[in-house]
Amino acid sequence: MDIKLHKQATTTPKIRADIQAAPSSMTNKDLARQFGVSVSTIQRWRYRDDVLDRSHTRHNLLATLTSEQEEIVIAARELLRLGLDDLLVVAREFLNPNLSRSALQRMLKRRDVPTLAKLARQDAKKDEKPKHRPFKDYEPGYVHIDIKHLPQMPDEDQKRYLYVAIDRATRWVYLEVRSSQSAKDAQAFMKRVEEEAPFTIRTVLTDNGKSFTDRFSVGGGRKPSGNHLFDQECQNHGIEHRLIRPGRPQTNGMVERFNGRISDVLATRRYDSSEDLEQTLERYCWLYNHHIPQKALHHKAPIAAMKGWQVERPELFTQAIVNQTEPDMCMVPDDQLA
Repeated sequence: MDIKLHKQATTTPKIRADIQAAPSSMTNKDLARQFGVSVSTIQRWRYRDDVLDRSHTRHNLLATLTSEQEEIVIAARELLRLGLDDLLVVAREFLNPNLSRSALQRMLKRRDVPTLAKLARQDAKKDEKPKHRPFKDYEPGYVHIDIKHLPQMPDEDQKRYLYVAIDRATRWVYLEVRSSQSAKDAQAFMKRVEEEAPFTIRTVLTDNGKSFTDRFSVGGGRKPSGNHLFDQECQNHGIEHRLIRPGRPQTNGMVERFNGRISDVLATRRYDSSEDLEQTLERYCWLYNHHIPQKALHHKAPIAAMKGWQVERPELFTQAIVNQTEPDMCMVPDDQLA
């Protein structure tokens, strides 16, 4: 049998057993003299039931600070972010002047108190803005629509508005410049989107503006009245019209990000006329659909993504997807608008 003895043990298991078997008439001094050990050794083994070494770990913990004082030190560490030496000065001043640096360090380790570096990482993690969940996968036919204010050109007596529609699955975009944000213009734009989209539109997502709906109220009413022109246009074609939640514009973030691209385009140079501005927007819309790769589309342009969808799900499309060599009907001038 493999028996491990303490490195300073003066007895073996056999000697210990002999000590335990000694008659009660023999004194501890007699046994110590017989086995050549100290009286304390005899006292340790004579009345035990086993002959194996026991753990030398203390049964009670010697700590300089009381449990209440330890809680105070831990709270000071987490609240004030004090290093070990600074924490020692505070603890000696207000809790126990006899506290040693090593005792303080052992206490922090025993209580699993985070280091300053770990506390800093925890703080940084708390300060991080929550990441918005990405859109779940959709097939073509879920369209985001929004309106963007355009800068007033020198030859205009009032500013105009850019209507934008973008498909969630393929990022295909359709644009129109219109003179107002009325429900009539929003309805006319929706008709143009239905005509120009190469796929069947099943769902439209807009904000709660009066251009798109009359079912938003501060009191929480969300039922359509059936009288709004945009809602009627959607109903006539079996399209579900969804609204973003109040105070959550990021729900419509896809079209908002595209509008940010438009803002960058408008900031690149000065435009002398409304026609100049329209041509620039038309050109950019064509480039975006046909030639600008999108990270969300695995670095494909929207038209290339639509071609892939048409091969896999031809029933979703109403016309063949083709590449346009030049901008064509991406945006309609004002004089051709309904």
